[in-house]
Amino acid sequence: MIIPFSAEASGGGGGIGRGLFGGGYPTSNVIDYVTIASTGNATDFGDLTVGREWLAGCSSTTRGLFGGGSSSNVIDYVTIASTGNATDFGDLTVARFFLAGCSSDIRGLFGGGISPMTNVIDYVTIASTGNATDFGDLTAAIRFLAGCSSTTRGLFGGGLSPATNVIDYVTIASTGNATDFGDLTVARYGLAGCSSTTRGLFGGGSGSNVIDYVTIASTGNATDFGDLTRIGYNLASCSSTIRGLFGGGDTVPRDTIDYVTIASTGNATDFGDLTVGRNRLVGCSDVHGGLG
Repeated sequence: MIIPFSAEASGGGGGIGRGLFGGGYPTSNVIDYVTIASTGNATDFGDLTVGREWLAGCSSTTRGLFGGGSSSNVIDYVTIASTGNATDFGDLTVARFFLAGCSSDIRGLFGGGISPMTNVIDYVTIASTGNATDFGDLTAAIRFLAGCSSTTRGLFGGGLSPATNVIDYVTIASTGNATDFGDLTVARYGLAGCSSTTRGLFGGGSGSNVIDYVTIASTGNATDFGDLTRIGYNLASCSSTIRGLFGGGDTVPRDTIDYVTIASTGNATDFGDLTVGRNRLVGCSDVHGGLG
């Protein structure tokens, strides 16, 4: 019997409903995957071209990209519906780590980072390969920030320079400098972001278990959503339009994955475990809010 694909079940418009977690510390090339609509432990997907930490991720309905990390300018890509090792995509305009990513189904953006500290936002066309192009600048040079997106807007929140509560936004289909969106409830860095088509979530960071949310189409300050099951620092996130997942992190590398229902509020629930406990990793998916 063939079970028909359900966009509702997968929580997105066109993907199969997979979340990926890549890289991390101890310095790793591991990529794991999970089925976001279920719960359970992650499965090995393949390897990055180079083991690295403090990298950034973004994705379309078909491809996942992993950029920067460990003072690298490398961007890798994988086909999310398959398994296997990553392939070289191209290079960022500036080699850096502690950066953040967000995307629509067409474009992937990489913002901020250090080596040296920068406000640069790069973009790539996810369906092609090649080097990144300058998009514009964040409102300030920042590292340790997080990103999330709707189909039209990309948000970059938190970070260190010093610890900040600032959220910036850009229009993904255009180019230009970011604009101030509002503030997180708590200034923090080393956090992670994910989104539905309407809401953006920022979780953990700086020894915090706080999850905040914003309505992406508006501007304004974030509101408290609930708490992670543990302190989240240098963790990663991915999402469908229904669920947000937060994996790894903490000062001692963890394998914990939490999940929340994005349209509601409340504390996170245990989802399962990564294949290897690690922090300084990154997540992406083929059904996140930036894909419709």
